[in-house]
Amino acid sequence: MNTNTFPPATPAGSRMPALFVPHGGGPCFFMDWHPADTWDRMAAFLKGIAGTLPATPRAILLVSGHWLERDFALTGHERPSLIYDYSGFPAHTYELTYPAPGDPALARRGAGLLGADGLPAIIDPARGYDHGVFIPLKLMFPKADIPVVQLSLRHDMDPAAHIAAGRALAPLRDEGVLIVGSGMSFHNMRGYGDPRYTPVSTAFDEWLTQAVESAPAQREALLTDWTAAPYARDCHPHGGEEHLIPLMVAAGAGSDAEGRKVYSEEVMRTVLSGFRFG
Repeated sequence: MNTNTFPPATPAGSRMPALFVPHGGGPCFFMDWHPADTWDRMAAFLKGIAGTLPATPRAILLVSGHWLERDFALTGHERPSLIYDYSGFPAHTYELTYPAPGDPALARRGAGLLGADGLPAIIDPARGYDHGVFIPLKLMFPKADIPVVQLSLRHDMDPAAHIAAGRALAPLRDEGVLIVGSGMSFHNMRGYGDPRYTPVSTAFDEWLTQAVESAPAQREALLTDWTAAPYARDCHPHGGEEHLIPLMVAAGAGSDAEGRKVYSEEVMRTVLSGFRFG
């Protein structure tokens, strides 16, 4: 299955949505794969996102499952480098580029919003963009001309704290900033390609969709208790939920907006989905 239920674009100046998008497997979109079309529909979904937005974002705040710190952290470099934090892939994938500028002012603004809500945050002046940032953004905004700030996860991966972080950052949506959670709704490396995980991932995805599409207060309660979902730990093993937690930030940033599934398909025998708030 493959769905794309983004609403039509609205006039410039409207509030930006918050998104949770899948970023695939390593640099999967930029190399040969078998079967060759494994990632084609996911790539098409990512490429289509820009056309669904109310305007071109002034900046992007993206939280990736590949950066964890004790407290929340934001990239503060004006020209962040790339971190090729994957291994065993073709040589050319370590030469991919994404020269999007940073936005130190946005980093300071984000840290201030988090701190004002009792969530300590630091600015890392040297950190670059990991592949959870530059791989999906190369498809979403290939010109690399929109400033990007990356937000870390917290090591504790406390869902309530990450929902709270999203709520704290929600005002940025009215400032032309697109908030993106980049991860995977299913992320158990043992499960990819294993048909036994098709019903497992399906059941978890159905629960996750119901949670996201619930009223905001109920949505937050359900996502906070996500480990109670069917097959939760089969889909995100204990200590390995870093690819799901960016969804919590996006959901929190969604504030009182409606949540909806905007992409879903079976990839490598597992169901993967993307969500939008607002």
